[in-house]
Amino acid sequence: MENLNQEEQKFTKALRRGLRKFNQILKEKGTITGEDAFLLFTSFGFPLEITTELASEKGMTINIEDFKREFEHHRNLSRKATAGTFQSGLADHTERTTRLHTATHLLQQALREVLGDHVQQKGSNITPKRTRFDFSHSKKLSKEELQKVEEIVKQKITEGLSVNKEIMTPQEAHEQGALGFFEDRYQSKVSVYSVGSFSKEICTGPHVKNTEEIGRFKLQKQKNIGVGIMRIWATIE
Repeated sequence: MENLNQEEQKFTKALRRGLRKFNQILKEKGTITGEDAFLLFTSFGFPLEITTELASEKGMTINIEDFKREFEHHRNLSRKATAGTFQSGLADHTERTTRLHTATHLLQQALREVLGDHVQQKGSNITPKRTRFDFSHSKKLSKEELQKVEEIVKQKITEGLSVNKEIMTPQEAHEQGALGFFEDRYQSKVSVYSVGSFSKEICTGPHVKNTEEIGRFKLQKQKNIGVGIMRIWATIE
Protein backbone atom coordinates (compact mmCIF):
# COMPACT_ATOMS: atom_id res chain seq x y z
CA MET A 1 0.00 0.00 0.00
CA GLU A 2 2.89 2.32 0.84
CA ASN A 3 4.51 1.63 -2.56
CA LEU A 4 1.19 2.38 -4.27
CA ASN A 5 0.92 5.70 -2.46
CA GLN A 6 4.48 6.58 -3.45
CA GLU A 7 3.74 5.82 -7.11
CA GLU A 8 0.57 7.93 -6.95
CA GLN A 9 2.54 10.80 -5.46
CA LYS A 10 5.18 10.52 -8.21
CA PHE A 11 2.49 10.51 -10.90
CA THR A 12 0.74 13.52 -9.36
CA LYS A 13 4.02 15.39 -9.13
CA ALA A 14 4.80 14.54 -12.77
CA LEU A 15 1.40 15.84 -13.85
CA ARG A 16 1.97 19.09 -11.99
CA ARG A 17 5.37 19.55 -13.60
CA GLY A 18 3.91 18.73 -17.00
CA LEU A 19 1.12 21.24 -16.50
CA ARG A 20 3.62 23.96 -15.55
CA LYS A 21 5.62 23.18 -18.68
CA PHE A 22 2.43 23.22 -20.78
CA ASN A 23 1.55 26.67 -19.48
CA GLN A 24 5.12 27.89 -19.98
CA ILE A 25 5.16 26.76 -23.62
CA LEU A 26 1.73 28.29 -24.20
CA LYS A 27 2.85 31.60 -22.70
CA GLU A 28 6.07 31.71 -24.73
CA LYS A 29 4.72 30.47 -28.08
CA GLY A 30 0.98 31.08 -27.89
CA THR A 31 0.30 27.54 -29.10
CA ILE A 32 1.10 23.87 -28.48
CA THR A 33 2.51 21.91 -31.39
CA GLY A 34 2.76 18.17 -31.93
CA GLU A 35 6.48 18.46 -31.14
CA ASP A 36 5.64 20.20 -27.85
CA ALA A 37 3.18 17.42 -27.01
CA PHE A 38 5.92 14.86 -27.61
CA LEU A 39 8.31 16.79 -25.33
CA LEU A 40 5.69 16.83 -22.59
CA PHE A 41 5.14 13.10 -23.06
CA THR A 42 8.79 11.99 -23.08
CA SER A 43 10.36 14.43 -20.61
CA PHE A 44 7.50 14.89 -18.15
CA GLY A 45 5.39 11.75 -18.56
CA PHE A 46 2.47 14.00 -19.50
CA PRO A 47 -0.10 11.91 -21.41
CA LEU A 48 -1.01 13.00 -24.92
CA GLU A 49 -4.71 12.73 -24.03
CA ILE A 50 -4.34 15.36 -21.30
CA THR A 51 -2.31 17.67 -23.57
CA THR A 52 -4.99 17.33 -26.26
CA GLU A 53 -7.77 18.06 -23.77
CA LEU A 54 -6.02 21.11 -22.34
CA ALA A 55 -5.30 22.42 -25.83
CA SER A 56 -8.96 21.93 -26.79
CA GLU A 57 -10.03 23.99 -23.80
CA LYS A 58 -7.83 26.78 -25.18
CA GLY A 59 -9.42 26.46 -28.61
CA MET A 60 -6.42 24.69 -30.15
CA THR A 61 -5.92 21.38 -31.90
CA ILE A 62 -2.79 19.25 -31.48
CA ASN A 63 -1.31 18.02 -34.74
CA ILE A 64 -1.24 14.30 -33.97
CA GLU A 65 0.73 13.54 -37.15
CA ASP A 66 3.58 15.76 -35.92
CA PHE A 67 3.46 13.94 -32.58
CA LYS A 68 3.64 10.56 -34.36
CA ARG A 69 6.50 11.80 -36.53
CA GLU A 70 8.51 12.78 -33.46
CA PHE A 71 7.67 9.47 -31.82
CA GLU A 72 8.88 7.53 -34.87
CA HIS A 73 12.07 9.61 -35.04
CA HIS A 74 12.75 8.86 -31.38
CA ARG A 75 12.12 5.14 -31.96
CA ASN A 76 14.48 5.10 -34.94
CA LEU A 77 17.23 6.65 -32.83
CA SER A 78 16.68 3.97 -30.20
CA ARG A 79 16.95 1.27 -32.85
CA LYS A 80 20.22 2.75 -34.09
CA ALA A 81 21.56 2.89 -30.56
CA THR A 82 20.68 -0.76 -30.02
CA ALA A 83 22.43 -1.66 -33.29
CA GLY A 84 25.49 0.28 -32.19
CA THR A 85 25.31 2.75 -35.09
CA PHE A 86 24.34 5.84 -33.12
CA GLN A 87 27.69 6.79 -31.69
CA SER A 88 27.47 7.93 -28.07
CA GLY A 89 25.13 10.82 -28.79
CA LEU A 90 27.65 12.56 -31.07
CA ALA A 91 26.37 14.73 -33.91
CA ASP A 92 29.57 14.02 -35.86
CA HIS A 93 33.16 12.89 -35.35
CA THR A 94 34.87 16.22 -35.87
CA GLU A 95 37.86 17.18 -33.78
CA ARG A 96 35.91 19.59 -31.59
CA THR A 97 33.02 17.17 -31.00
CA THR A 98 35.55 14.49 -30.07
CA ARG A 99 37.14 16.82 -27.52
CA LEU A 100 33.72 17.56 -26.03
CA HIS A 101 32.97 13.84 -25.90
CA THR A 102 35.97 13.15 -23.68
CA ALA A 103 35.05 16.19 -21.59
CA THR A 104 31.61 14.64 -21.08
CA HIS A 105 33.21 11.54 -19.58
CA LEU A 106 35.08 13.78 -17.15
CA LEU A 107 31.85 15.65 -16.43
CA GLN A 108 29.94 12.52 -15.48
CA GLN A 109 32.65 11.35 -13.10
CA ALA A 110 32.95 14.82 -11.57
CA LEU A 111 29.18 14.89 -11.00
CA ARG A 112 29.39 11.51 -9.28
CA GLU A 113 32.21 12.71 -7.03
CA VAL A 114 30.33 15.87 -6.02
CA LEU A 115 26.75 14.55 -5.86
CA GLY A 116 27.14 10.81 -5.29
CA ASP A 117 27.09 7.48 -7.12
CA HIS A 118 23.37 7.76 -7.81
CA VAL A 119 24.32 9.96 -10.76
CA GLN A 120 23.82 7.92 -13.93
CA GLN A 121 23.80 8.99 -17.54
CA LYS A 122 20.28 9.19 -19.00
CA GLY A 123 21.23 10.62 -22.37
CA SER A 124 23.61 12.95 -24.16
CA ASN A 125 23.86 15.09 -27.24
CA ILE A 126 27.25 16.38 -28.32
CA THR A 127 27.80 18.85 -31.15
CA PRO A 128 30.82 20.97 -32.13
CA LYS A 129 29.29 23.84 -30.13
CA ARG A 130 28.51 22.15 -26.81
CA THR A 131 27.79 18.99 -24.88
CA ARG A 132 24.38 18.33 -23.34
CA PHE A 133 24.32 15.68 -20.63
CA ASP A 134 21.25 14.21 -18.91
CA PHE A 135 21.66 12.45 -15.58
CA SER A 136 19.76 11.16 -12.59
CA HIS A 137 19.49 13.73 -9.80
CA SER A 138 16.48 15.15 -8.01
CA LYS A 139 17.25 18.88 -8.01
CA LYS A 140 19.37 21.62 -9.50
CA LEU A 141 22.95 21.89 -8.36
CA SER A 142 23.86 24.72 -6.04
CA LYS A 143 26.33 27.39 -7.12
CA GLU A 144 28.97 25.71 -4.95
CA GLU A 145 28.30 22.28 -6.45
CA LEU A 146 28.51 23.62 -10.00
CA GLN A 147 31.78 25.35 -9.20
CA LYS A 148 33.23 22.17 -7.68
CA VAL A 149 32.21 20.06 -10.69
CA GLU A 150 33.78 22.54 -13.09
CA GLU A 151 36.97 22.72 -11.03
CA ILE A 152 37.36 18.94 -11.04
CA VAL A 153 36.96 18.71 -14.82
CA LYS A 154 39.42 21.56 -15.37
CA GLN A 155 41.93 19.92 -13.03
CA LYS A 156 41.77 16.61 -14.90
CA ILE A 157 42.27 18.43 -18.19
CA THR A 158 45.31 20.24 -16.78
CA GLU A 159 46.78 16.97 -15.48
CA GLY A 160 47.13 15.70 -19.03
CA LEU A 161 45.63 12.27 -18.41
CA SER A 162 46.04 9.69 -21.15
CA VAL A 163 42.91 8.16 -22.68
CA ASN A 164 43.14 4.43 -23.39
CA LYS A 165 40.80 1.97 -25.07
CA GLU A 166 40.36 -1.73 -24.25
CA ILE A 167 38.06 -4.38 -25.72
CA MET A 168 36.37 -6.78 -23.32
CA THR A 169 33.06 -8.38 -22.40
CA PRO A 170 30.45 -6.26 -20.57
CA GLN A 171 30.93 -8.45 -17.49
CA GLU A 172 34.69 -7.88 -17.50
CA ALA A 173 34.08 -4.15 -17.91
CA HIS A 174 31.80 -4.00 -14.89
CA GLU A 175 34.19 -6.11 -12.83
CA GLN A 176 36.86 -3.51 -13.55
CA GLY A 177 34.56 -0.75 -12.37
CA ALA A 178 33.60 0.66 -15.76
CA LEU A 179 30.40 2.69 -15.88
CA GLY A 180 27.73 1.52 -18.28
CA PHE A 181 24.01 2.20 -18.04
CA PHE A 182 22.64 0.89 -21.35
CA GLU A 183 22.84 -2.86 -20.88
CA ASP A 184 20.31 -3.69 -23.60
CA ARG A 185 22.55 -2.08 -26.24
CA TYR A 186 25.76 -3.99 -25.54
CA GLN A 187 27.25 -6.58 -27.86
CA SER A 188 29.30 -9.56 -26.68
CA LYS A 189 32.38 -7.31 -26.74
CA VAL A 190 32.47 -3.64 -25.82
CA SER A 191 34.98 -0.78 -25.92
CA VAL A 192 36.05 0.59 -22.55
CA TYR A 193 37.70 4.01 -22.39
CA SER A 194 39.81 4.93 -19.37
CA VAL A 195 40.84 8.51 -18.65
CA GLY A 196 43.86 7.99 -16.44
CA SER A 197 42.61 6.42 -13.22
CA PHE A 198 39.82 9.01 -12.95
CA SER A 199 37.17 7.73 -15.34
CA LYS A 200 36.33 4.37 -16.93
CA GLU A 201 33.27 3.88 -19.16
CA ILE A 202 31.81 1.53 -21.72
CA CYS A 203 31.66 3.71 -24.84
CA THR A 204 31.84 3.52 -28.63
CA GLY A 205 34.15 6.53 -28.95
CA PRO A 206 35.82 8.52 -30.46
CA HIS A 207 38.04 10.28 -27.91
CA VAL A 208 41.17 12.39 -27.66
CA LYS A 209 44.46 10.74 -26.73
CA ASN A 210 45.18 13.08 -23.81
CA THR A 211 42.94 15.37 -21.77
CA GLU A 212 45.23 18.33 -22.52
CA GLU A 213 43.72 18.31 -26.02
CA ILE A 214 40.26 19.19 -24.65
CA GLY A 215 40.92 22.86 -23.99
CA ARG A 216 39.23 25.24 -21.59
CA PHE A 217 36.06 23.71 -20.12
CA LYS A 218 33.07 25.79 -19.03
CA LEU A 219 29.69 24.82 -17.59
CA GLN A 220 26.91 26.88 -19.18
CA LYS A 221 23.56 26.12 -17.58
CA GLN A 222 21.38 23.42 -16.05
CA LYS A 223 17.72 22.46 -16.19
CA ASN A 224 15.37 20.01 -14.51
CA ILE A 225 13.76 18.16 -17.44
CA GLY A 226 11.72 15.49 -15.65
CA VAL A 227 11.13 13.62 -12.43
CA GLY A 228 14.61 12.99 -11.03
CA ILE A 229 16.35 13.98 -14.29
CA MET A 230 18.68 16.94 -14.69
CA ARG A 231 20.23 18.32 -17.87
CA ILE A 232 23.47 20.23 -17.94
CA TRP A 233 25.24 22.05 -20.78
CA ALA A 234 28.96 22.74 -21.16
CA THR A 235 31.36 23.99 -23.80
CA ILE A 236 35.09 24.31 -24.47
CA GLU A 237 37.28 27.09 -25.79
